[in-house]
Amino acid sequence: MKNETLALRCLPALTLLLLAGAAFGNMKVNRLRCESLENPLGIDAPAPKLSWALESSEKDQRQSAYQVLVASTPQALAKDQGDLWDSGKVASAETLHIPYQGQPLRSGQAAVWKVRTWDAEGKASAWSQPASFDMGLLNPSDWGAKWIGRTTDVAVKPAPFLRKEIALAGGIKRARAYVCGLGYYELRINGRKVGDHVLDPGFTRFDKRALYSTYDVTKALKSGENAFGLVLGNGWYNVQPLAVWFFEKAPWRASPKVMMRVEVEMMDGTKQTLVTDETWRTSTGPITEDSLYIGEDYDARLERKGWDSPRFDDSAWDAALVVAPPGGKLVAQTIPPIRVTKTLKPVRITQPKPGVYVVDFGQNFAGYPRLKVKGTAGATVSMRCGERLHKDGMLDQADIAKYMIKTDPPQRFQTNRYTLKGVGEEVWEPRFSYQGFQYVEVTGFPGELRPENLEGLFIHTDVARVGEFECSNPLLGKILDSARWAYLSNLESIFTDCPHREKNGWTGDAQLASELGLYNYDSTTVYRKWLDDLADDQVPNQKISVIIPNSGWGTRFIPYAPAWDAAYFEIPWNVYLYTGDKELLAKHYDGYTNYLDWLTAQGKDFIVEGDLGDWCPYKMETPTNLTSTAYLFQDAIIAAKAATLLGKTDDAKKYRDLADNVRRAYNAKFFDPQTGLYANGSQTAQSAALFFDLAEAKDRPAILKNLLDNVAKCDDHIDSGILGSKYVLNVLSDEGHGDVAYRMASQKTLPSWGWWIEQGATTMWEQWNGTDSQNHIMFGEIAAWFYKALAGIKPDPAAPGFKHILIAPQPVGDLTWAKSSHESPRGIIKSHWTKEKGVFTLDVTIPANTTATVTLPATQSSTIQLGGKAATPKSRTEGQAAFEIGSGSYRFTVR
Repeated sequence: MKNETLALRCLPALTLLLLAGAAFGNMKVNRLRCESLENPLGIDAPAPKLSWALESSEKDQRQSAYQVLVASTPQALAKDQGDLWDSGKVASAETLHIPYQGQPLRSGQAAVWKVRTWDAEGKASAWSQPASFDMGLLNPSDWGAKWIGRTTDVAVKPAPFLRKEIALAGGIKRARAYVCGLGYYELRINGRKVGDHVLDPGFTRFDKRALYSTYDVTKALKSGENAFGLVLGNGWYNVQPLAVWFFEKAPWRASPKVMMRVEVEMMDGTKQTLVTDETWRTSTGPITEDSLYIGEDYDARLERKGWDSPRFDDSAWDAALVVAPPGGKLVAQTIPPIRVTKTLKPVRITQPKPGVYVVDFGQNFAGYPRLKVKGTAGATVSMRCGERLHKDGMLDQADIAKYMIKTDPPQRFQTNRYTLKGVGEEVWEPRFSYQGFQYVEVTGFPGELRPENLEGLFIHTDVARVGEFECSNPLLGKILDSARWAYLSNLESIFTDCPHREKNGWTGDAQLASELGLYNYDSTTVYRKWLDDLADDQVPNQKISVIIPNSGWGTRFIPYAPAWDAAYFEIPWNVYLYTGDKELLAKHYDGYTNYLDWLTAQGKDFIVEGDLGDWCPYKMETPTNLTSTAYLFQDAIIAAKAATLLGKTDDAKKYRDLADNVRRAYNAKFFDPQTGLYANGSQTAQSAALFFDLAEAKDRPAILKNLLDNVAKCDDHIDSGILGSKYVLNVLSDEGHGDVAYRMASQKTLPSWGWWIEQGATTMWEQWNGTDSQNHIMFGEIAAWFYKALAGIKPDPAAPGFKHILIAPQPVGDLTWAKSSHESPRGIIKSHWTKEKGVFTLDVTIPANTTATVTLPATQSSTIQLGGKAATPKSRTEGQAAFEIGSGSYRFTVR
């Protein structure tokens, strides 16, 4: 009886649940993003772009309409009141980059928002979970603050410390801090560091544009006295050591400075503000030197206990100095911050000489050591970082320190020094420097150095991982890991070549690794920021530097380098392909087309020269004017496509005509129709013509045959530099020779990616033979090729942002399985295939509101099943069968 009564009581609730299920469609809205960021704080786009993804357990689900609500409070949103914007029901299948069209957003505006959609049958989804965004300071006058520092002397080494106290009466409802500290800063409130950013803000051309961050400091404040502290570092703003790259001569160089505004809203509705001005107090402290190249010195005996807490006596401190602003505009930092993302433990400690310890972390990475030590006051522990060892076990910095200018006494390099205060266990890590290293040579350590005394902290711009790839060949997994470590080690708010020797933002490295980045990481916002850096540095209507940001060296010593400058075209185009966002193509259109017009004028009869071609080849070099002209052609193709997208009909024709002229000139100059060879017939020369579609259709078979012959003569090894390494694997796979590409990718002897792994590499190297840097990303295209060819996941240029997906896995060589996923802006795409006893099985997942073409390896006699039932493909070609599918999960079997 009790059970029957309970069942009867549950019936109304069950009925409501069933009715609710019937009332809503099957689609679920998730992955809400604003300006490609999750719940961002401090954005300054006046009409932020909103995006979402859809999820459904049913196949072939599509969005027919959407509604966006944006509210000023969570309470209003919970009542379905969009007091800032109610889009109403909008008939559209689009889920990405929807511009806000509501009430004007003011500085500091807090907003919460949610979305619901309607499926193809007109059924509404449930509302999404709420998301949020905060506006930054939209006008310079909104700051009401002054730039302050300690000195204007760029030679001063101790880091400035600044402080001020403020009294708050009553409960605190909401508080935001807006901060820009150049070169780097650390904000502290009431004795604690605010946030988890390190090396903030990001590197820019500071005299053109500087970035500020926004922090929610509500919980850091209290009723009563509150103390604010700021520590400033040199960063890229005041590079003091002498290196060949001229950063000590940079046009923006000045002493560290900061500007901050804090806004506090009290529970009673009143507001208080704190700004930087001459009333702040300043002194020096324990950071006696900080440099991105040299390292950091810290003397713990100079610590000012309680300096960042209330009631500290700062009467002996100086008044802060009001200083000139950096000169450029101040904009919100809308990229993920640099963070510590992993802590590495030592795998081995040796003592090659008495008193000298060498700590091996087993992984090459960018970051810094964390020291734990006990000892007497005044003892100094030195931590010298590098990626190689001499034969005697001592640290070898020769390859990475070679661009430091020789001085007397010699400048040290990548060396952090900590002087003990002599009180208990002391724990320390650098604040304003980072190194590239695997090994740390430690001297001056009191007693025996044990594993718990030193850790390695891995830092990088904290982009989310969106790509996974595994396969039956473990070597390829190690190559992918090495590429990921190299990519992240060289992502420190800009895209660098290496994290030690130079830390330079070489444009060629960035453009060649852009697909690696987009497949594996949610890196769109960083590319957006870096293209702004590039635009800031462009000579008006003309050339761009090969290093971005540019101290002056890049334009002085390398007038132009088309393969490097192509970053201005390749990166916005790739971002468009992978995200569907044409903002970068539109925003930078004048910049890159002006450059293209200028570059064309530098050439003669549509052939351009320039510097920096197929950099770091193994043996066979390729003429630089060949690769430069190939990129002139590619630039024109992208410009024509962008012009078409943007409705610039005359420009589209202009650049199509330019491309046609370049193609004719290129083939007349470099191609021998009798032999089918371009120039000297290198792998790079042959594959470039096919990769960029420069070759005439009738000549492609001969060109491909010569490429295959070259590869065969190299015993299935690659023989190219960084440009060819992007072309060769993709061309071979696209032209039906994925087996050859796979053999090249799987080699373990020199030259190959696998040879690096066999030599102990944990990151990509600069040279095939292992000389020079051992943490470079420029050969990293292979990590994108894993997704494109082996897993077969590609965006469709006709429906970018994976609106339509191309799935065409290649089960080549001895591979028995490959498994991959990519979290696109529209949802997760999966491709997992196995090959066993003549049966090929492919499991694919296609996100809701998207479609796909699935191409299977199948002969005319193959039998194909879909979901266990016989299936007829939409089309067949030699060795392939293609299906058109909607969203959902599917299993294909080929026998």
